[in-house]
Amino acid sequence: MNPLPPLTAGAALLCGVLAVAGVRAYVTGRDRHQALVDRLSDAPAPPPAGRGRHFRRTDRWLRATRPGARLERRIASTGLDVTVGEFAVGAVGAAAGMWILAAAVLAPFFGPLAAVVALWSAHGFLAWQRRKRIEKFINQLPELSRILANATQAGLALRTALGMAAEEMEAPAGEELAEVADKLAVGHSVDEALGELADRLPSRELVVLVTTLALSHRAGGTVVSSLRNLTATLEERKETRREVRTQLSQVTVTAYVVPLMGIGTLLLMDRIAPGSIDRMTGSWAGQAAVVAAFGLYGVGFFLIRRLSKIDV
Repeated sequence: MNPLPPLTAGAALLCGVLAVAGVRAYVTGRDRHQALVDRLSDAPAPPPAGRGRHFRRTDRWLRATRPGARLERRIASTGLDVTVGEFAVGAVGAAAGMWILAAAVLAPFFGPLAAVVALWSAHGFLAWQRRKRIEKFINQLPELSRILANATQAGLALRTALGMAAEEMEAPAGEELAEVADKLAVGHSVDEALGELADRLPSRELVVLVTTLALSHRAGGTVVSSLRNLTATLEERKETRREVRTQLSQVTVTAYVVPLMGIGTLLLMDRIAPGSIDRMTGSWAGQAAVVAAFGLYGVGFFLIRRLSKIDV
């Protein structure tokens, strides 16, 4: 009797069983992996009461990419209650709306330019929110230093003082200190937790405060007198920054008015001579002139903002 057919049938049956088991293991593992990804994706930003999250699939897909991860960190540093997917869909929707609006009001040539400006504005909005949060945190530093000095003078440890300050202070200082207290509770060192805080909200004032706390904790010396002096210094710097911002307010407004004047001139020209923008952008020379003009407006805006930026 030839043993080859039974062996072939047995091998085929074994391969079939292994194939079925492999497919079953793959499907089960994929489902478990997806459930774990869903749980981890929702963990960093749980929705508050009455606030549902939208575009969950888009949010998960973006967070898995490197640009999406960077965008998530930028959004987290702003303190906005929005996910990566919601912000990305909103930015793309705004760009599409600006494209249609500019093409209908001005000329089809201005559609892509308006979309680029909309995406740049979304990026600028995040930067503005981050600067606003940092500025608000800097204004709270004198109060934070005062609370830490009082708690230290009362004999409390630095970890306890930071936790107490997180409970007493409002956002953003309360939220950031609560995160520092959570890191200290799970075993992070004071230097690591405060260093991450300085990386999230970079400023000279915060660096000075973090350095003072880290050195005093490492050396084991008293920190009350240093915090008292630092409180007075932070109060003076707060007033100085307010005066500088008031003096430069006119320059800041000028940086935004100049580009708007160019757009207003285009609208006025099309109002006086209907169809002039279509004729102007109907040739390569006109399109190049428009792009060059917008580029010069952008350079002017950048230079004015750069010259009016004074670090105190």
